Amino acid sequence: MKFRALGKTGLQVSELSMGGLFVSKLGAERGEARRAVHRAFELGVNYIDTAPGYLDSEEVLGIALKDVTLPYILSTKLGGRPLPFNPQDKDALRHSVEESLRLLGRDVIDILMIHEPDRPGQYDWFPDWENFHGPVTELLAELKSEGVIRYAGLGGTTAYELAHIISTGEYDVVLTAFNYSLLWQEALNSVIPAAKRMGMGIIIGSPLQQGAFAQVYIDQVEKGARWLSPPRREQFKRLYALVHDLRIPITELAMRFVISNPDISTVLMGAKSVNEVDQNVKSIEAGPLSSDVLNAVQEIAAMVPFRPFEEPFGIPFNRIYKGPGAAR
Repeated sequence: MKFRALGKTGLQVSELSMGGLFVSKLGAERGEARRAVHRAFELGVNYIDTAPGYLDSEEVLGIALKDVTLPYILSTKLGGRPLPFNPQDKDALRHSVEESLRLLGRDVIDILMIHEPDRPGQYDWFPDWENFHGPVTELLAELKSEGVIRYAGLGGTTAYELAHIISTGEYDVVLTAFNYSLLWQEALNSVIPAAKRMGMGIIIGSPLQQGAFAQVYIDQVEKGARWLSPPRREQFKRLYALVHDLRIPITELAMRFVISNPDISTVLMGAKSVNEVDQNVKSIEAGPLSSDVLNAVQEIAAMVPFRPFEEPFGIPFNRIYKGPGAAR
């Protein structure tokens, strides 16, 4: 496993890291989750990310990490706890951090992120949405000065709004999800450049684009998936032809694509079993893609440079799709 600098933090993180969502009860029973975490560390992974919003993930990881002797880096988030959640109640946010420490069995959190700081419809974090300041930013500064956290970060999913928060210069790390993968690359327009300017560590979540690259969905792309716009459908066909020609599994292509960008510090895997950890590590250890393959990927990505208007945010391959929903 190779390591990269996490921005200006001074931390070195493994190119492949572990996301904590699918070791929760959403994806695994606790015994297998523990084995998956241990296997990841055995194979050189040294960073794991979780959140209160990931069901029982913090509790599962607290149990799994008890007997890990290798050094590791851990991040969690603020958001969604306690319920009813008031993102501008600083005392409640501090209690949430204390609960994270208890569940994770830690005295210090390496990186504490604001979860979805860029979506006020989900968490209305800031009374001042021009300067992105409020109780949460005050608390992060206090926790840093107290030594409760080492670094502060942002964990978001927008392609453009997140960049404005990054540009305040108040954060050390950004986790951006759903906007940097084989065919969805809008993070290149604002989020990644803004993070680079600020010297932030850049973590990529959902390299498989919420399962869109978990396998080749030939039948659905050819004659199903009515949510696919005509240009996106043609784009998937071209991608599948490339996968066929390269004889590289699409999951491997997706993982290696992310680490081919030297600006990326690490990519999170959503592994929930030892087998999935092994597969992801094997993919990453194959290294970055060649320039010829990257050029081919970029040519395909350029076919649909922006998300089509009616495209669902959660890619619904193998799921029931009921249409675009209410206009807002």
